[in-house]
Amino acid sequence: MLDRRTFLQQIGGGFGLAALQGTLQAEALRQTHFAPRAKHVIFLFLNGGMSQVDTFDPKPALTKYDGQPMPGPKIRTDRASGTLMRSPWEFKRHGQSGLEVSEIFPHIAERIDDFCVIRSMHTDNGNHGPSLQVMNCGHQLPGRPSLGAWVTYGLGTENQNLPGFIVLCPGFPVLGSSLWSAGYMPTIYQGVHIQNDAVEPEKLISNLRNSHLTVDEQKRQLGLLEQLNRRYLQKVGDQPQLEGAVQSLESAFRLQTEAADLFDIRKEPEKIRARYDISDFGRGCLMALRLVESGVRMVQIYYGNFQPWDNHDDIRVHAKLAQKTDGAVAALIDDLKARGLFDETLVVIAGEFGRTPMIQNSGLEKLGCGRDHNPPAFSVLLAGGGIKGGMAYGVTDDFGFKAVENGVHVHDLHATILHQLGFDHTRLTYRHAGRDFRLTDVHGEVVKAILA
Repeated sequence: MLDRRTFLQQIGGGFGLAALQGTLQAEALRQTHFAPRAKHVIFLFLNGGMSQVDTFDPKPALTKYDGQPMPGPKIRTDRASGTLMRSPWEFKRHGQSGLEVSEIFPHIAERIDDFCVIRSMHTDNGNHGPSLQVMNCGHQLPGRPSLGAWVTYGLGTENQNLPGFIVLCPGFPVLGSSLWSAGYMPTIYQGVHIQNDAVEPEKLISNLRNSHLTVDEQKRQLGLLEQLNRRYLQKVGDQPQLEGAVQSLESAFRLQTEAADLFDIRKEPEKIRARYDISDFGRGCLMALRLVESGVRMVQIYYGNFQPWDNHDDIRVHAKLAQKTDGAVAALIDDLKARGLFDETLVVIAGEFGRTPMIQNSGLEKLGCGRDHNPPAFSVLLAGGGIKGGMAYGVTDDFGFKAVENGVHVHDLHATILHQLGFDHTRLTYRHAGRDFRLTDVHGEVVKAILA
């Protein structure tokens, strides 16, 4: 559970600090480089690594050559791999686009015309930590600002009573807070982590309501504190940290009323809740809908604690994970449309890498029907926010091991996300240690073919 003090520390230094330390450069960046197609991002992170060949990248050759070695030289993977293994599930064509989707995602399949499936994603490292860092922060080493930090740095927040970047996870993914860090930026831009394993706002954020003072008494208390601090500042001059504390107290006061209502998904009609209330992830999707509706720039939802999609021993676990994902994603797409938010909200579904087409055979498995990590190829889904739906982009080889046509690196994905938000990724920079840094470092190309 996230206690209120920790919550406020994360946004603290926060709104006030940005106002004081925010330079003219930071303020100017709140003006986009060109007209944006999206105003918000919802990033659904299936941490652990979803298998592309069992979900959105069908490979008939896997069925044909099931149980046989992959042609060509022996491929070195993170753990020892054996022969090719067919998918346990069938693929069928859906929608007007005719895109093929695995049977474990029936509800997404019904809405596949809303999605662009990038089948040629690739990344640089086969270990969870570095790959998580790249997908979230654009660099394998910790210490860089996260995607959400760059989004809020560029766009600011539409609602001063709420953080611009909120992270929902019923626990912590591998590496934890470094994945939503502000890095060398002011802390206002870092993500605020909410452990969404409860329904009641008071359990999500303890001590959210002041049980000792009324609203009017709190107002008078804050007014007195502000007067005392202003007098002190007149004597000693500029004190950014103190100013930040003053502003965070004011923000905390405003937060009490809004957060109590906003994080309470019980305020949604029962028929709405029923479509999401199947898992922590599902409830997180509903909360993301409400947060975006209230002006939060980016909401990132991690599927679960640690790395639940990391199915080395038995890939069939994917079916159980998908069952808790599929309906909630479909409901989110439907409700974004119903509330007029779909066109201005970019929805991203991704993990840190994919999984091998070969069976894992390291000698440590109990069941022996799992797949290892696969950085050379994986699938990512995009919807809304000016993305062209009902299309697949990029091609992997016959077995789904490696991207062979129209490859999309994580830097390209980040460049495309920023583009939809109105930013040229080469110009969205932050000055640190004598140089201008950017999310995409010195890489990245916008994938223009998938833009509507």
